[in-house]
Amino acid sequence: MQADLLISLRMSLTVSLLVLLFISGVVAQDGWGVDYKDKSICALKGSTVTIRCTYTYPRGRVVLRAFWTKQWGRGSEPPDLLDDPEYRGRVQYLGDKQHNCTLRLRNVRETDQSKYYFRFLTNQTGGKYQGAGGVDLSVTDLQVEVPERVIEGDEVTLTCKTSFSLYDRPTFTWYRNWNPLSSNTDQLHLQPVSREDAGRYRCAVLDQNLHSPVVTLNVRYGPKSVSVSVSPTGEILEGRSVTLACISHANPAVQNYIWFKGTSIVAEGETYTMKKISSVDSGEYKCRSSNEHGEKLSAALTLNVLYLRVEVPERVIEGDEVTLTCKTSFSLSYRPTFTWYRNGHRLSFRTDQLHLQSVSREDAGSYDCAVWSKNLRSPEVTLNVRLMQHLIQIRPIRTMFIMPVLYPVNPETPGMPRALQGQLLPLGLMRRFSTPASSTAVIK
Repeated sequence: MQADLLISLRMSLTVSLLVLLFISGVVAQDGWGVDYKDKSICALKGSTVTIRCTYTYPRGRVVLRAFWTKQWGRGSEPPDLLDDPEYRGRVQYLGDKQHNCTLRLRNVRETDQSKYYFRFLTNQTGGKYQGAGGVDLSVTDLQVEVPERVIEGDEVTLTCKTSFSLYDRPTFTWYRNWNPLSSNTDQLHLQPVSREDAGRYRCAVLDQNLHSPVVTLNVRYGPKSVSVSVSPTGEILEGRSVTLACISHANPAVQNYIWFKGTSIVAEGETYTMKKISSVDSGEYKCRSSNEHGEKLSAALTLNVLYLRVEVPERVIEGDEVTLTCKTSFSLSYRPTFTWYRNGHRLSFRTDQLHLQSVSREDAGSYDCAVWSKNLRSPEVTLNVRLMQHLIQIRPIRTMFIMPVLYPVNPETPGMPRALQGQLLPLGLMRRFSTPASSTAVIK
């Protein structure tokens, strides 16, 4: 009875030991066994993997050959992994011919995903063994997961993901536009996200020299930094073509532009062109840009339209003395040099006035003036010279005869000479002999 109990106890202990050996990865049979430390390994594409392993065999045996293979040996001898061209230069046997069977695989590829077995041969006939079960190697890649739609102000998390859990817990590094960031976990938090966070991201496991593909984070936002530019730059001269451009940053791009002069809407579109600007166009201009995420009004741009004009007389007749004047709408703090042109040809005058004495029909044409120190040139005006009409006007000539009026002399006139008494005299002469008391001559 005691013998039967002892035998039963020994058998129970043997079964329990065999179960423990199988659980731990050791397949043992009469002293033969291979212990795979990890039944499955998840490796990153491009990484280096170490498959840890130990093996046992009966005493008195000498190991002649030890190698790894991807095939389960049945009948014919399976190929050695070291002889496979796909693994040449990447696989290294770190074990020995004693008990260590560790294998290292560098630059892991997707095609390396397989089951791997360790096999060894000894010096005795039939003394060979291959560890059952093997090690499953799975290969994954780093991928950065980003939200599909991101709007400025959102709380955003980027995740460095693999298709399954990694064998060990690596330290991650994040990059934006190839510049390293401070996060060292598998997640990068952007709270709140701004347009400056937009760019190209990737994650990496530096100790294994692994990098994910680059992904782009697109941050959507309303118009920013809205401003107005003017072309051409410098002084704005009346008669020229001037274009205002609305400059704005937005994502998506600005969909609508509206132009204001003061508070009045004057145009729509990204640019506003005034082909022949005049002094009435002077004032403050603003543009308002908008997209689906908002709108923004620019600061005001003040246009001061200057004019440089040539003044000509309305009616010019050949032979007249004519003066053309180059006038400005602004005061000059210095005495500039003016340049005059007739029909596009430069003239010799250098002041603001062009004098044409005894103008002729050869002087007719297009005139303009310029002040090159301010890069200003006036629009052209036309001088028309009318021809002199030679007319003869005949006027009648009148002949006038003046008859003197004679008055008889009063003999009693005081001071009247005797020789003149009784004669006819002009009134003016008679007044010379009139008395002071009377201014009227007495005529008889």
